[in-house]
Formats: sequence, structure tokens, C-alpha cells
Amino acid sequence: MIKIGLLGVGHLGRIHLKLLKEIEAFELVGFFDPDRELASKVSKDKGIPFFSSEEELLAQVDAVDIVAPTLAHHKCAMQALHQGKHIFIEKPLTNTLTEAKELLQYSEQHPELKIQVGHVERFNPAFLSVSNRELTPMFIEGHRLALYNPRGTDVSVVLDLMIHDLDIVLSIVKSPVRNVSASGVAVISESPDIANARIEFENGCVANLTASRISVKNLRRLRFFQKDTYLAVDFLEKKSEIFKLSQSLDEVPEGIHPIKMDSGQDTRYLYFEQPEIHPVNAIRMELEEFAAAIKKGAAIRVSLEDGYRNLALAHQILQEIEDLTNRVQIP
Repeated sequence: MIKIGLLGVGHLGRIHLKLLKEIEAFELVGFFDPDRELASKVSKDKGIPFFSSEEELLAQVDAVDIVAPTLAHHKCAMQALHQGKHIFIEKPLTNTLTEAKELLQYSEQHPELKIQVGHVERFNPAFLSVSNRELTPMFIEGHRLALYNPRGTDVSVVLDLMIHDLDIVLSIVKSPVRNVSASGVAVISESPDIANARIEFENGCVANLTASRISVKNLRRLRFFQKDTYLAVDFLEKKSEIFKLSQSLDEVPEGIHPIKMDSGQDTRYLYFEQPEIHPVNAIRMELEEFAAAIKKGAAIRVSLEDGYRNLALAHQILQEIEDLTNRVQIP
């Protein structure tokens, strides 16, 4: 079994704590949180030891799950890596690109250490239901809206929410980013609470993403448009939809009744499909894959390089927002 420790028992940390205790590949040694009152309560409620320092916990484990606030990610990760520990680190990878680059450079010198970044939407059953399809979108539209919650406001909405969609988009569009334009407004915190970004890729694909943490409703949806196909993925409702034009009835899945589209020059068939959703616990699935990477050398779905690339694009968006704000500021 892999001896693992947890850093951080906030809202998400307590979810990780429960799952780490249940996953057979792990032996949950304990956790650390600087809030001693919270740590004592969680330890008593869950029957799991808490340690008085990161150093004390790291000395007892093979791997560490970092679910601390974003501002602490770099310190926790470097501390663990220097002691030869595998790490699972929640998104965003770090607060700054300089911090992320240091992690990347260290990992390149120590390839034996497994590092996975917690971009959980890659494991969302709605996305899994379409991820094996041929995805070559030329336009992507995304909305990730959330009711206000003070938790997470230590970073901007781009790093808190939009980065989920940046990860999905970058995992699909296999082309370098050519141009980014963005705008955003800090409404109730010190950093942008609502933001929109237009990302143009060298292959011609354009992604238009909006994220808000001051919405009156929750929404997490991406729509992909490509030749002859439209796909919609609802990450919140965990469902997906596909509209597709086919040249032949042979291409239409069995049991689906298409609409015949006759233009006078050719005949095509339009059909609607709702891929089957296989319910999974996305956080459990990503932690189990982390265990498989350590024990069996299995491929890591969301690598450190992915986390770095997502963070780099997020910071490019934040810089565009800052530049625009400075240009339009009234003297």
C-alpha cells in the first residue's frame, strides 16, 4: 500500500480525506492543517491522526495530496519533492508562473517522482462520454458561472473557475495559442470576479470562455462546433448531446432515426445522440489514477506539464485583463 498524507482539510480537503481513507491502494497516515482548531475537530470526527507540521507528516509517507490554499501550493509541493515524495496537487498548480516553472524544472531532474494535477473536470462523466469521439472543434463556447462563495476568492475567477475550462480546451485543441484577448471586473473582491477570454489558436480554432463567481445561478457548460458536428457538454448536470450530419445512413448509430436533408445536390442525414453516461466519482477516479501511476507506472492523465500550460494561459488572460483595465482607466 502507498502511505499517503493530506495537506489541507478545508471543504475540498475533507472530501479528499474521506476518499483517501476508502481507496484500497492507499494507507492514509494522517493530515496537516495550520488551523489547529479545525484539524483537531476533523481528526476527532473522522478518526484520522493530524500532525503538528508538514515536516512531521512528510517523514511518514510515500506520497502527499496537496489540497491547501493555492498560495501555499508551491511551498508544500517543493517541500514534498525535496523529500522524494510523489505529489497530487490541486488546481491551479501554483499561484505564479515562476513557482510553477520551479516545480517543472525540479520534476525534469527527478522523473521517478510522480506528479499529478487535480483538474477534476477531465474525469467528469459528461466529458468522459464524448472524450473518445473525434474532437476537432473550430469554435468553442464555454460558460462557468457560480453563486458567490467566499471560499476561493484568494485568487481571481480565472484561476478559480475558468482554469477548469482552459484545461479541457487545451487537452482537445492540439495547436499553439496565437492570440488572447480578455476583459474582467473585480466586483466584490480584489481580483476579477467575472471574466471573458477569447483564445485564438494557430489552426484557426477560437474559444470564447466566460467565468463568473457572482452569478444568480450555477452553470458549467462547454459547446464544441466542428464540421458536420455540434457537441454540448454539461459538467453540472452530467450529460452530453451530439448533433451530427452524416453522408450515409451507414454512419448513423443503430437505433437512431435521422432526418433526411436533401439539398438537391446531395443527401445528408442529421441525427441527435445522447451518449450514455457512466456515473463515476471524479475525485475518486483521479486519486485512483494517481495510485496506479505510483504502483504500476500508469500514464498520468493530467500531468505537471498540463498544469503548467493551463496556468500559463490563465496568467496570459489575467495580463490582458490588467492591460485593458489600465488602458480604459480614467485619469
